[in-house]
Amino acid sequence: MGIVKMESQKQPIRTFSFEFFPPQTSKGVEKLRVTRQQLAQFSPKFFSVTFGAGGSTQDRTFETVLEIQAEGYAEAAPHLSCIGSTSENIRSHLQNYLDNGINYIVALRGDLPSGMAQPGEFRYAAELVEFIRREFGGSFHIEVAAYPECHPQANSAQDDLQNFKRKIEAGANSAITQYFYNAEAYFKFLDACETVNINVPIVPGIMPINRFAQLARFSDACGAEIPRWLRKKMNGYGDDSASIRAYGIDVVTDLCSQLLDAGAPGLHFYTMNSPDLTTEIWNRLGLQVRSK
Repeated sequence: MGIVKMESQKQPIRTFSFEFFPPQTSKGVEKLRVTRQQLAQFSPKFFSVTFGAGGSTQDRTFETVLEIQAEGYAEAAPHLSCIGSTSENIRSHLQNYLDNGINYIVALRGDLPSGMAQPGEFRYAAELVEFIRREFGGSFHIEVAAYPECHPQANSAQDDLQNFKRKIEAGANSAITQYFYNAEAYFKFLDACETVNINVPIVPGIMPINRFAQLARFSDACGAEIPRWLRKKMNGYGDDSASIRAYGIDVVTDLCSQLLDAGAPGLHFYTMNSPDLTTEIWNRLGLQVRSK
C-alpha cells in the first residue's frame, strides 16, 4: 500500500455509528433494546434503522426510531428509500420525524419492490436529497451511500463517481460506504473523490463476519466483493463456526485498524441487531468506552 493522504477525511471528531433493522417480533424488539444498551457505551453519534423496499417496513422503522430517540443513547437516523415512494409520502415521513425531534436521515435510492414495474416519482437518491433540501432546507443532516467497489448497477466506476457527486451537490452532508474487506478499495475511492472535489466525510461501512455462507450470498447479490483469499480461507473451515467467527474478528479488526490509522473519519457497523462481534472488534481496537 502506498502513502494514503486522505486529507478530505481528517475530521476533528470521528463519528462512530451502528445500524439496525426493525424487528419483526416482540422477542426481536427486546433483543434490540439490549443490543442498543450495550453499544451505547461506545458513545455513538447515531443509531440508524433500515427501511424496506418501497417502504415495506415503514411502520416498524418509525416505531424503532421513536424508541431510540426516547432512550437518548444516540441520535436516531432513519433510512429513507425513495424508490416506490411518492413526494407526498416522503414529505409526510420527514415531517413526522421532525415533529419528533429527529433530524438525521440516511437518504437512499433503495430497490424496486417485487412486482413493481416503475420506480415512482424518484429514480435516484440525488433526487431525494434535492427534494429534502427544497422542502425542509437545512432541517436535516443527510447521510447518503457510497460504493468504494462501484454500485452493481453502475455502467462504470466513472459513472458511479458522478452519481455520488450528484448526491453531494444536491445537499448531502456526509456518506456511509457499502461494506468491503479490501482497504485499498476505500483509499482509491477517496482519491477519486478528491479529484472531483468531493470533500465530505465518507465513513467506512463495516460488516462483522458471523455466518460466512450467508454473508457470501448476500455479498454476491448486493455487489460487495469478498476477496478470493478470504473466501478460500473461510470455505476451508467448512462448518466450523467457531473458527469462522474467530478468523472473521481478526480480519475485520485488522481492516478497521488500517482504516483508522490512515485517517478514516469514523466507522459505521452493520450490526445485524447483535452487539457481540461489534463489541469484540471495538475492544480489540482499543477505542474509547463511555465511563459509567
